[in-house]
Amino acid sequence: MAPRQITCITKVPNHHDSHRRIEAVGGGDWQHSEETAIANVKSDPTAYFVSEQGKSVLVKVQNHDGRDYLKTENDRFLPDNLLSLPEC
Repeated sequence: MAPRQITCITKVPNHHDSHRRIEAVGGGDWQHSEETAIANVKSDPTAYFVSEQGKSVLVKVQNHDGRDYLKTENDRFLPDNLLSLPEC
């Protein structure tokens, strides 16, 4: 799979846990559930990226309390690259 730029997210309604906020990611004419995106990143670590102000970072899978979730690599630029994206 060619790397896809994530340009929007769908948040879980009434999310309270910072590790369970994203329901889906998307860009252009595609949208993947969080579960699908996690599986894609596990099989290809370069599957998704986020760009902000000309800087791109890869999306990775992190685990918290036994649950996988999506986040961007540490870029020392924006702490919540994914969560700062607009809703799909």
